[in-house]
Amino acid sequence: MPQPAIADTSTQADVDRMSEALAQVFRTADVGDVFTDDVFLDGHPPFWRFQLEGIEDFRAWLQGYAEGGREVEVVRTIATPSGFVTEHTEAKHTDQGLITGRQLVLCAVRDGRISEMTVFCSGEWDAALRARHAAEAPILRP
Repeated sequence: MPQPAIADTSTQADVDRMSEALAQVFRTADVGDVFTDDVFLDGHPPFWRFQLEGIEDFRAWLQGYAEGGREVEVVRTIATPSGFVTEHTEAKHTDQGLITGRQLVLCAVRDGRISEMTVFCSGEWDAALRARHAAEAPILRP
C-alpha cells in the first residue's frame, strides 16, 4: 500500500495525516515518500543515543528495527511551529512473546515531508517487565 502524501502543518488534520503516515512507516518497514532525502534521526532508546542522516541510512536502520512491521497506534499528535510531536505505542509478536513500547517523536517538516525526527523511546517491554510494572507502578491514565 503506498504511503499517503504529506501535505502541510497548517491544520490539526494535516499533522494528524502526517503522524499517521509516520506510523505507517513503522507498520510496514517501508519509508515511502514520507521523508526528505536528507532526513536526520536523533534516536534516544533507553541508556543510549544514536544519530543517522540520509534516506538510505534511515531505510537500512528501519529494516533492522521494524523488520516485518509492527503494530502501531497513534495516541495523540500536536502541531508545532516547525512540524509536530506525536506519541505512538508499538507492539510486535516474537518467538519470545509480545514486545511493547512507547515513543514520543518530535518531527520537523520541510516541503511537506519529515526532515528531522527526534525519537524518545521507552524501550521494548516483554511480558515479565509489563507484569513487574503493573505490580509496582500501576498506570493511572492511558
